[in-house]
Amino acid sequence: MKIQSKILITVSAILMLSAYFFPLWKILLGAPQYPEGLEMKIWLTGITGNVDQINGLNHYIGMQHIVVANFWEFKILPYIYGLIVAFGFFVAWTGKLKYLWLWMAVLVVFSIFGFSDFYLWEYDYGHHLDPHAAIKVEGMTYQPPLIGYKQLLNFVAGSLPDIAGYLVGIGGFITAGVLFFEQRLKNKTKKTKTIKL
Repeated sequence: MKIQSKILITVSAILMLSAYFFPLWKILLGAPQYPEGLEMKIWLTGITGNVDQINGLNHYIGMQHIVVANFWEFKILPYIYGLIVAFGFFVAWTGKLKYLWLWMAVLVVFSIFGFSDFYLWEYDYGHHLDPHAAIKVEGMTYQPPLIGYKQLLNFVAGSLPDIAGYLVGIGGFITAGVLFFEQRLKNKTKKTKTIKL
């Protein structure tokens, strides 16, 4: 890889490290009785924000309490993610295109897994309700959107990337751009050599 590509891959890996220092995602709840809104921030290692208040509301409609200790992801994923980011620095150091392809593939698989796991978590919490809940609405489920906004009774629920989510996403786009450029350059060089022969 060219030196510029190595620098960009290093920048990409640094951006991905932001997941250890900033929240990745946020869940927002807005309603007339909560003019300032309620917010829950999802980090690589846990959840912060108005968790207790949200759990209080969830109790009335039969949703499970959100307890960080119940999520295996927060115990394991920080280590797996750390290895993935470390591999990114290794790719930048070696400058080999085959390793860049492998890193991109790992990032894509990890992203698909992350969003799928998040969707299943939302589905579980929104559909498996306590039949003895104080408030029951026939046929109503409370699954937040995977991304964007959704009306849930008198609440508007939002699900959006947070600081680290955007930075990690930018890192991913940089990696994809470098891969496209380097592969195109390699194909062009190979074609030129073939023509000369």
